[in-house]
Amino acid sequence: MSRKIQNSLIAFIMATSVTALFYQTNLSFMKVEIYHIPILFIVILLLSAFIAEDVRNSFKKVLWFEKREDKRPIWQVGVGMIFYFSQIGFVEVFARGLMQYDLGGMPMYIIIPFLNAFLLTVIFEEIFYKEEKNSVHVVKFKNKIK
Repeated sequence: MSRKIQNSLIAFIMATSVTALFYQTNLSFMKVEIYHIPILFIVILLLSAFIAEDVRNSFKKVLWFEKREDKRPIWQVGVGMIFYFSQIGFVEVFARGLMQYDLGGMPMYIIIPFLNAFLLTVIFEEIFYKEEKNSVHVVKFKNKIK
């Protein structure tokens, strides 16, 4: 279940990134929408759903996830990054009106997802993260019979 959620969020991130990039162009066919959802987003989401697993595995290889002794910190960073960029992508494609607010020069649509990503990572970790027990400690006791 965790893998499916991560893959769907990665596909969402890729779709929102491409849509936000091309939505700002002067090409009118890039701005066609159905029920306020860009057609380009739907197409890219379907295409990126097929490659999301490969993208996730590529990041694991680049960050040497399988070779790490303690996988938990890099797992937390990866899941936090997925939550952060999916929220940013949502604002950039579906809620562009929220991009104008700032807090002392820093855009609010960057600050709030950063805080939410921490909370979502902790919740997601409590639900899905399973720590693997690689080493087994054997304790032997001597029976002293008197």
